[in-house]
Amino acid sequence: MTDFGVLDDSVAICRGVMYGIMPEVRIVDLTHQVTPFSILEGARFLYGATPYYPAGTVFVVVVDPTVGSTRKAIVARSKREQYFVLPDNGLLTLVEQRDGIESIREITNPEWMIGSKLSSTFHGRDIFSPVGAHMARGDDWTKVGPEMAVKNLVRLELKAPTLDERGLKATVIATDGPFGNLVTNIDADDFLNLGYRRGQVVPVTVGDREMKMKFVKTFSDVPVNDPLLYIDSRGHLGLAVNQNSFSAVYGIRPPAELFIPRAGK
Repeated sequence: MTDFGVLDDSVAICRGVMYGIMPEVRIVDLTHQVTPFSILEGARFLYGATPYYPAGTVFVVVVDPTVGSTRKAIVARSKREQYFVLPDNGLLTLVEQRDGIESIREITNPEWMIGSKLSSTFHGRDIFSPVGAHMARGDDWTKVGPEMAVKNLVRLELKAPTLDERGLKATVIATDGPFGNLVTNIDADDFLNLGYRRGQVVPVTVGDREMKMKFVKTFSDVPVNDPLLYIDSRGHLGLAVNQNSFSAVYGIRPPAELFIPRAGK
């Protein structure tokens, strides 16, 4: 996954590097259309995609607005036994909150990189792609470089959802493509633990706006232009407007705070 786009040869070059190290490697493109420089969007796509891939999968992610700076290049292993080859800039925030990160190594071994003189602007080619291919090939990942304390991982300032006697505090982390639905970091089970059932009207505070909307199965369960709560296709609570953009209608842009009280409170 990158924010490179596909108008030039950057993605093809990264793939070529991987094939040169492991010709039989199987590469799946999550997307190369991450909004340029949007670490939050890259973090959200990782959060959405990783549950559908098995243990041992290697995710190579290049959303790297400070490429060439002092930011670290790392390999991280999650508690789901998946590996992440990426810049240490917050991309793992949401995955860590859900899955946990058990160990990290900084990429320093030049034998796992390519080129006698590394580019200061194309680490996707020179560092992340070759390291990802070495990982996929089964090479000993401890050889990539020294261990780094998990507590030192760079994190986005996004609080994990918290549930207490009052209700659930969470975050709107994105909008859903061109439709303007709000994507939250609330898992379906956490929302249902509040005591709401489909068909009920739920009070919600999003940003500084207090609203009431129905919790329904799908968009057409409310009239056109009415707001609604639903469980999206990734298993998270979403906010939408039937046949309109919630973000545009109500002026909500991520990240935004969200609060839902317990049913009956």
